[in-house]
Amino acid sequence: MTEPKAGYEFDYADVAETPGYEHGDEPLCNLSPNPTFYDVVDARTSRRGFLIGGLSAAVTGVFGLGLTVPPASAQTAARAGSSLLGFTPVPISEADAIVVPNGYRVQVLAPLGTPLAKAGPAYRDGADTGADQELQIGSHHDAIHYFPIDGSSTDGLLVINHEYVEPRMLHASYRGRPQRESAVEIANDRRVADEVLKEINAHGVSIVRIGRGADGNWAVVDDRRNRRITGRTPIAISGPVRGTRHVVTKYSPDGTRTRGTLNNCAHGVTPWNTYLTAEENWAGYFRNADQKDQKPSLPREHARYGVVAGGRSRYAWELAAGGADEYVRFDASSRGASAAEDYRNEPNAFGWMVEIDPYDPGSTPVKRTHLGRFAHEGVVFAPAVQGRPVVCYSGDDSRFEYIYKFVSAKPYDRATADGSLLDEGTLYAAKFNADGTGEWLALAPGRNGLTPAEGFADLADILVNTRLAADKAGATKMDRPEWGAVDPKTGEVYFTLTNNTSRTEAQVDPVNPRARNQFGQIVRWTEEGGDHAAARFRWELFVIAGPASQSRTLGGGSLGNDNLFACPDGIWFDADARLWIQTDIGESEQNRGDLAVMGNNAMLAADPRTGEIRRFLTGPKGQEITGVITTPDQRTMFVNVQHPGATTSAEDFGAGRFVSNWPDGGTAMPRSATVVITRIDGGKIGA
Repeated sequence: MTEPKAGYEFDYADVAETPGYEHGDEPLCNLSPNPTFYDVVDARTSRRGFLIGGLSAAVTGVFGLGLTVPPASAQTAARAGSSLLGFTPVPISEADAIVVPNGYRVQVLAPLGTPLAKAGPAYRDGADTGADQELQIGSHHDAIHYFPIDGSSTDGLLVINHEYVEPRMLHASYRGRPQRESAVEIANDRRVADEVLKEINAHGVSIVRIGRGADGNWAVVDDRRNRRITGRTPIAISGPVRGTRHVVTKYSPDGTRTRGTLNNCAHGVTPWNTYLTAEENWAGYFRNADQKDQKPSLPREHARYGVVAGGRSRYAWELAAGGADEYVRFDASSRGASAAEDYRNEPNAFGWMVEIDPYDPGSTPVKRTHLGRFAHEGVVFAPAVQGRPVVCYSGDDSRFEYIYKFVSAKPYDRATADGSLLDEGTLYAAKFNADGTGEWLALAPGRNGLTPAEGFADLADILVNTRLAADKAGATKMDRPEWGAVDPKTGEVYFTLTNNTSRTEAQVDPVNPRARNQFGQIVRWTEEGGDHAAARFRWELFVIAGPASQSRTLGGGSLGNDNLFACPDGIWFDADARLWIQTDIGESEQNRGDLAVMGNNAMLAADPRTGEIRRFLTGPKGQEITGVITTPDQRTMFVNVQHPGATTSAEDFGAGRFVSNWPDGGTAMPRSATVVITRIDGGKIGA
């Protein structure tokens, strides 16, 4: 294996000690020589001159060069303010509460443990069983979408992703003893089987009907469509990988199905109105103890993704007492005479986008393999055009990974469109050039070096090894590409680049704070000719996040008290083209060190024309703000609050002192939940 080079490629020996580390983050897996995004920015800024659409990346204290004055048009637009943003920004907060602008109200909806039906098992503060959890709202709410029933803005299906679990928060039996966020209890090399079942059932997706009552409050409504998709649900495999050797297992000897979806982060909504849930940091759920010459010997489709070599998996589900097959599968070691007799290929069934029809409770979810296999943050679709290909974009949320685009082979027909459109087409990886142009590199047999001679036997082999294919094609390594959004007015594509903390502390000083890029940025691009299926694009930076001395806005100024933020993660455009930006400062840095000035994680709104940004919401302690959607009339907004209280130390947990008691208050255990935001005057959110 190639040794990582110095500088930006250097990493800590223990990924958990990396600044900004969050539970579940992958170790550095990309050791290819491809250029990083900072290499590209450096090359462009070193030529003196104005960088990219009103943003100067040649900033003293950021890249070590002088600031270029933005064009007069950009300065004028910034001074003029925004007609899109009609609220007074909220201040930075460290309170254990949701704070929104004056004139708005907040309601908590569907926290962890909420029963899917009135007759279902009620939340029992951690005493719930594994079977209970399958009939309740899951843990760690992430992406969210509202599917209206008959176009209604007061009656619809709410679909919520559940990214991961904190065992200490999930199991009542863990209380009263010091426990770290990710710790699990193992006795005699075994875990309690019902604890494992509960954790698996707390993952996945919740689908619940919700309605607004006469008092204006929303509630879960009994409905036959209410259901859970969990880490155990039978799921079909579709696309080029279906039926291939890569996904043959003891459970599915013909390679056509698998069980469950895990680490469900962001999402996508198809033009035919189905839901796509992303499998993000899934690799650590598996372990592989295979060895050669007494050294770990993992196949490339495991090693390039961070499957645990030896030891135990993240939650040690493979150690569940009783040795049931549904738990044994998390051990991907070669144990049988062939792949059909063990689970050596089980990790290959994860890392995909999973399509779910929320309106049909009897439908089987489908893993759409032509969208690629990696740490999917989600997908965002370009507006579908009759007779033209379907196009969607996705980020691989890990340090030095890539941005991708899929273009369907068949044209969109609104009368017949369905998920099969995602099974044929071309997957591309993005290359950002130093001159502000970019190109899409096809990840297809015979193109960009993807040949049998180079180790890529066919399309299925390319897709199972998407990261390696992008390495070979020469894509640009990015700083944790997260959510994407497409401007409904212009078609411009936006992606958040959350951060990249790979440079050592010894290399960081006040004049060079981007050595480990703690703060992140947002990039946007326009496809050539306005065609989302085009092979080329032009890119620019929309905002460089961080404190005032190290940030730049579209107008050339700095972020200030009304809009200071770091670590952009979730983004979404509403129908009026307001860009909503959510932050995810990692638990290890919230309200500490260089990130202390940012306060709790927050959500902001931006005008993409003027570049004006205002802080709209701040969340409780220890959480991440993630997932946002409104009803069709834009008068109700749903936002998720994930892992409040996650910054509680092991010692404080043992003493019953939680950093957050949100949403129940008092001394309650914190729970992830959805919040409902409305204007008191009934107007549009943000206007």
